[in-house]
Amino acid sequence: MKSDTQPSTTIRLTNFLLAAIFLVFAWFQRNDIDPEIYSKPSFNNPTLDSALWFLFYLIIAIGFIVVSFRKLPVWYFMIAVIACIFEMSMSGPGLYDNLFSKESFNMAQTSMTAKDPRVELTREFFGALLALFSVMFQIWQSKRIKKIEP
Repeated sequence: MKSDTQPSTTIRLTNFLLAAIFLVFAWFQRNDIDPEIYSKPSFNNPTLDSALWFLFYLIIAIGFIVVSFRKLPVWYFMIAVIACIFEMSMSGPGLYDNLFSKESFNMAQTSMTAKDPRVELTREFFGALLALFSVMFQIWQSKRIKKIEP
């Protein structure tokens, strides 16, 4: 018997698809450890920066899997939203430069080098924005799941 305590099959399939997408995003971070790409990586350490992005995307993916079966705890949402806002604030200046500098806006077909980190920072900003929207979707789902009374 289906109850109001569990997500629908469509929502679960959507969650699994989104989890897979974020796992792919995490997997792509393994090649972002090249110090030539970044002008200012987090903590001046491109390996740490790559690891933080890997964990960031991995946590969002795990959230989609968990919310397919039960409510996510409030602390998860607090950490996830703070992480999204932090990543957006770290990469936001690159997006701003990309939008308003004298050079033309570019997000693709450009090498990501320390000479022009705008492309990488713009992609990172939109990755964090996508993650924030994903967390909002997870919040919406968690609110719809009723606690199971014993």
